Amino acid sequence: MCNATVDFIEEEKPFFPPTVNDKALHQFFKNVSGDMLGIENYVEMQPLMGSEDFSFYQQAIPGHFSFVGMQNKARSPMASPHSPYFEVNEELLPYGASLHASMATRYLLELKASTLNKSNKKDEL
Repeated sequence: MCNATVDFIEEEKPFFPPTVNDKALHQFFKNVSGDMLGIENYVEMQPLMGSEDFSFYQQAIPGHFSFVGMQNKARSPMASPHSPYFEVNEELLPYGASLHASMATRYLLELKASTLNKSNKKDEL
């Protein structure tokens, strides 16, 4: 006869909650990336079952988790990011950096515009 026990040590290492994108931020990302890269280059992914520690941030504030494609069709398919054979396609890093900078800039500009519309304060700049 065999016996077994499983201890998930939840007190020491809690389970990761699901990473679920905020719908408004998801639409914002889609708009910015479509404007910047062309909507034909935006690909909607199916949900994944992996865990991500980003989900802990999303428990505190709305968040959006996304991927920037790096596949070079002239080369062989990419290895998993967790593989020792994974290679970063450095030619695409400026696109990812520009996309993040554009999202931050547009978000702040839209937030500023909505804030100014709600108040009687004037922007001196």
